[in-house]
Amino acid sequence: MIDKEISELRRRFRVDRTAITHIYGCYVNPFGEILAEFDESLTLLPADEQEKYLELLKKGISGTVGRTLSNLSFSTAQVQSGEEHALLMQLRQERLKEAETRHTLFAKIAGSLRLAEVGYLILLGCDVYDVPFRGKDGVLHDDSGDTQFSYLVCAICPVKETRPALRYEAAEKSFHGKGVDQVVANPELGFLFPAFDDRAANLYGALLYNRSKDCGYDEFVEAVFHTRPPMAVGVQKDTFREVLVEALDEECSSGVIQNVHTQLRELAAVHKEARDPEPLTVSCGEVSDMLEHTGVSEPRMAAFRVKFEEAFGVDAALPPQNLLNTAQLEYRTPNVVIKVDPDRQDLIQVRELGGVRCVVIAADEGVEINGVSVV
Repeated sequence: MIDKEISELRRRFRVDRTAITHIYGCYVNPFGEILAEFDESLTLLPADEQEKYLELLKKGISGTVGRTLSNLSFSTAQVQSGEEHALLMQLRQERLKEAETRHTLFAKIAGSLRLAEVGYLILLGCDVYDVPFRGKDGVLHDDSGDTQFSYLVCAICPVKETRPALRYEAAEKSFHGKGVDQVVANPELGFLFPAFDDRAANLYGALLYNRSKDCGYDEFVEAVFHTRPPMAVGVQKDTFREVLVEALDEECSSGVIQNVHTQLRELAAVHKEARDPEPLTVSCGEVSDMLEHTGVSEPRMAAFRVKFEEAFGVDAALPPQNLLNTAQLEYRTPNVVIKVDPDRQDLIQVRELGGVRCVVIAADEGVEINGVSVV
C-alpha cells in the first residue's frame, strides 16, 4: 500500500462515512490473561464515544509507510493453506460477527504481546467501502465505481493509570481529590487486512502499524501473520551505522558521512518534487554507488555490500530517513552535541590541531551563549 491509498481509507473513520456497525474489543491484563470481551453497537453509543472508538481505529493505521507503517506479504502457500491467513479471512468473511472466531484472534494476540503495566485493549472493526471511481484529474466520483472493499482494522491500545489530582466540581463550586483512573491511550500497534493495493483488495498483503521506533514486536507479528517482522526504524538506523563503521573501518571519515548524507537528501528532494506516490527507498547497490562517489576504496565497498545484505537481506530497500537522519546533521562527542542545518554542513570540519582531533565550526555570523552574544 502507498500513503495515498492509506489516506483514502483513513478518511472513512467518521460517523457519517463509515460502514462499521459494531466495535468489538478485548481487555488483556499485564500477564496476558483475557479479562473481558465485548461487542458494542456503534450506533447505540453516545456520539462522543462513537467518535473516540473510530479515532482509535484510525490511529491504528496512522503515519507513513516506512516509518510507522509496514507492508506485510503472505506467501502463496500461506494464502492457500496457512493457519494465520485462514483466520484473518474467516474474520473478514464473517465480518467479525462470530464470537468464537474473534476469541481465537484475541488469544493469539494475548499470548504473544505484553503492553503497559495495567494491560491493553484490543479493538476490532469491519468496514465495507464502495470504492468510488477516481478520474484522471484525481477527483473521486462517489456516484460511480463498481468495486467494494471489505476489510478488518485492529488497534491495540495500552491502558494506563492517571495520577491523583484535584478536580473542580461545578455543582459545589469547589475542588476535590480525584483518584486514580484507568484510561485507554493511543494505539501502540495495529493492522489492516487485506491490503488496499491499486484501490482494490489484495489478499496477499496486510498493513502493520507500529508506533515504537525501537521494538519490532516480533512475537506478535509471528503469531498473527507468520511473516518476517519488519525491522523497527530505530533498529534500522543503529544497524546501518554499525554496518558503515565495521565495513569502512579507517575510511569512515566525516567527509564520507557528510557526502552520503547530502546524496540521500538530494534523492528525497527529487522524489518530493516529482510527487511520486510510491515510497522512496534505497538499495544496497545505490548506497554502494554513493560510497564510491565519495572515494571509498573497492575492498571497503565490497565489505559494505556483504554486511548490508547480512543485516537487512539481499533484496532490502530502505527509506533514506531510516538510514541517516536526513533532516539534520548531528556531531557528537562524549561531552558535546552539535546540531547543524544540513544545508550548511560546510560550516563544520573535523581537523587535527596541535595533535588534538577537533571539530571546527566557522562562526563568521556571530556566536551566542545562552542567548548572549559573545566575541
